[in-house]
Amino acid sequence: MSAVAASAAALDHPFDDFFDNSVGEAPAECSRRRLRSVPAAAGPVPEPAAGHPLSLGRDARARLGGVVRTLLNLDGLDGTPDAVRLAVLVLASRTPSETGVVEIRTSELGRWLGLSASYTASNVVPVLRRSGVVSVETAEGAYGQDDGLKCKVLPLWAAQDVVGHPLNLAKKDYATLWRLLQAMMGPGWTHRDGSVTPAGLIGTRTSRGAATDRLALLLLVLEARENGWVRQCGGTVDTKRGRAAATVARLLGGKASTGERVLERLEDRGLVQRVRVATASGLAHRTRLIVPAVAAAHGKCGAADARREDRATAPDPDFSDPDVAAGDSEPSEPDAEPQVNGASVAGEADVPDPALTAALHTIHPPVVTPVSSLALSCGCSGEGRGAEGHRPECACAREDQVADGGTDVAESAPPVAERGPLRGEKPKKSSVDEQGGQRAAGAVASGQPKAVGWEKAPQQRRVGLPPDLGLRVALGPVAGLWERLSGWQQDQVEAAVKAEVKRLAGMLERPDMAPQLLADRLKDRLEETGGEALVDRPFPWLIRRGLVQRQACSDRRCDDGIRLDTGGECENCNNVLHLRRARRAKIAAEVDQELPGLGGRDRRQVLEERLREHTQREAEQADARHDQAVAEVEMRRAAAARRRATEEAAALERRAAACVECGLPGAAGLCPECTYRRRTDALVQEAVDLAVAVRADLDDPAQIAALSERCEADTRALLDDVCRRQAATDQGLLAFTAREVAERIRDERRASAHSRLLRSEEVEAEAEAVYDTVLRRRPRGHQAAEEAAEEARRRTAHYLLERNLGLLRAQRARMQAGRAPKRVG
Repeated sequence: MSAVAASAAALDHPFDDFFDNSVGEAPAECSRRRLRSVPAAAGPVPEPAAGHPLSLGRDARARLGGVVRTLLNLDGLDGTPDAVRLAVLVLASRTPSETGVVEIRTSELGRWLGLSASYTASNVVPVLRRSGVVSVETAEGAYGQDDGLKCKVLPLWAAQDVVGHPLNLAKKDYATLWRLLQAMMGPGWTHRDGSVTPAGLIGTRTSRGAATDRLALLLLVLEARENGWVRQCGGTVDTKRGRAAATVARLLGGKASTGERVLERLEDRGLVQRVRVATASGLAHRTRLIVPAVAAAHGKCGAADARREDRATAPDPDFSDPDVAAGDSEPSEPDAEPQVNGASVAGEADVPDPALTAALHTIHPPVVTPVSSLALSCGCSGEGRGAEGHRPECACAREDQVADGGTDVAESAPPVAERGPLRGEKPKKSSVDEQGGQRAAGAVASGQPKAVGWEKAPQQRRVGLPPDLGLRVALGPVAGLWERLSGWQQDQVEAAVKAEVKRLAGMLERPDMAPQLLADRLKDRLEETGGEALVDRPFPWLIRRGLVQRQACSDRRCDDGIRLDTGGECENCNNVLHLRRARRAKIAAEVDQELPGLGGRDRRQVLEERLREHTQREAEQADARHDQAVAEVEMRRAAAARRRATEEAAALERRAAACVECGLPGAAGLCPECTYRRRTDALVQEAVDLAVAVRADLDDPAQIAALSERCEADTRALLDDVCRRQAATDQGLLAFTAREVAERIRDERRASAHSRLLRSEEVEAEAEAVYDTVLRRRPRGHQAAEEAAEEARRRTAHYLLERNLGLLRAQRARMQAGRAPKRVG
């Protein structure tokens, strides 16, 4: 705590100038995407602070951005929560360049993440340990919890002194990263002398989502320019959420909805701003995403550079501005009764970004606030359009289209314009207005903000079958039902069809026939229903009836009595039917024999009663067999568990056994030093056998014994001499070195014996025989004959060596058994 507090106290709080020159409060109401309508002239431009943590140069910002992105893109952090990813960055910033080990308490790490100590200990530290990115050693507290942490960011430490690696950081890089994170999310400290180091820019943001907000703000700061502007992502984005939300989502690696929620929370705290760039025509242009703290650190005003316009009043009061018409307006005293109730709606208007939408005209919400009368006649938007009241000829033709470009909504507009008031003048509430008013009133009553205007549009329905050929074949019989599904329902049905096609393909010999087989099933189900016209709810019918396989027997390839793999009748179903008919006939014969005088109705009742009893007995027997099978399975599992327990106990006992030679406890029967010594003795014996096998007369036991004794003494002396020169006094190292030297001696003796046998008469005779044989087959193949003779020479030498070794072992076995030597040859 003292080291952290000292380093924190050495830094001035970097955001005092920024808050002193704040651009003011946000307006009472804003658009759905929370575009702030703050005056452009928001106070004097702050002076750049020398050594400000956020006043990073282009090179420093690019280097830190590369470090942060590299850490966040590590394989071990895939799928981990944002709190774990942010914890890696915090630990990396606090890493000493000399040791690479960070010592921190769990509660202190939680303060940096905006989380409680218990949550950090139970949800962040275990994931960090399992990720393999950070090595964590814990020290237990008073109640057994992980109180102290000793962490090491392994990729950061492994990249040290690796030239060109993005994580090869110098000491100044660690200091810069530390000052940046402290200025961004430092939790604040109270020192012993009474001085206070205030929290960072987002240091007071705690509880749920705090780690995500802190990580998002850090990434935005690293992406921001000197004027605070953040370069937004390109490509197609969700027009209902905006490009700024998509940018935040892509930085975090999440969905656009998550990015929008994070951006709204940051906007509520005044940490980022979304503003519209004003144009010469007065229309709103694309949205700018600004981090004011970065602009303030560089002595610039990003909001003024973006030329934000005031959305609360229109630039020109004599004409209707699309932005003002769609946004808020100054209330006035209406001449007549207002068209909506006076309850204020705590929501946000749905104003799409002109850079994202295709339509040029502003989308008017169905529920509007009272608008003050303009300088023209009555203030209607259709004023001055001629006697008929239609839209002017110069209006864009796309004004007649709905958002998805589907149906033409202008077909019903001319009759309303001819018989009633123009747009904006409704004599009474329509059903849509009533529903909107009810939703707005409900939002006010519940205290939750709700957007004024159009509700969130459902997912767009796709026209036509999916482009995949297999899906088109499978869904061909129900194309009409597919067109009646919504976008979400089409996705669900498509996923179900893919799963069923994959399952059917695993049953068939020709997997490519699975889509056609599913199409035949849907066709049969549709014929049973009576056609598409009788299917009132397509989605439940497809999911619960059309795509479901109905097994008439226990065979998984059976579908309504038809074999899926052959297309013929299911033989198992025929067998089941035959057995049931035979059983019924047998019971009927028993009834006729026992009760011959029964009439037709009484006989039928008795027969049905006995069939019912027989079926019940079969069910009881099946349950008994099932219980017996379950009991057998449990017995087998218990036996397997006992066997595993016995094996584990034997393994533990074997590992705990003492060394049989030196008596070292816990050596698993043989300690490493004795193991090396045994292996060395075996290697020495092999080396002695190789030397004796090619030099001694294998028929003379006395010569074998004498030569073996002399050769073993020489080998032992050579081994001791080499080990004395190479090994130290440590006995374990000496035993290991002796084994290595013995292996080299054995290999050299084998090579020497092989070379000695290559020059023997038997080998030469075999080589000459092979050479002559090849020349007789190919008179001019001298080179081939030489190669065959050389191969025969090596093969014969190897055979002779193995034969001599076998004879030598046999003679030694006889000598040890005390039997008389037997001549070999």
